[in-house]
Amino acid sequence: MLPDREFSEIRGLAEREQLTVAAWVRRALDEAKRRQASGDPAKKVAAIRAAAGHDFPSGDIASMLAGTEDGIMMSACLSRR
Repeated sequence: MLPDREFSEIRGLAEREQLTVAAWVRRALDEAKRRQASGDPAKKVAAIRAAAGHDFPSGDIASMLAGTEDGIMMSACLSRR
């Protein structure tokens, strides 16, 4: 898939990091995917601004966290049955 010269270069890079070529390539591709922007930044900012503009009551954080914990515990108990 690659010219010998390029493959040798990649093999050398992988060996320096004590990785197989396949592992090095997978890591390089994962890093490249993470660097890619996902979605339009203007749309993201608009969505955040719209959400921040809402004004409605929410629960007390301690109560909400306790409710979440209760739900997690209930789910764990039911899954053991």
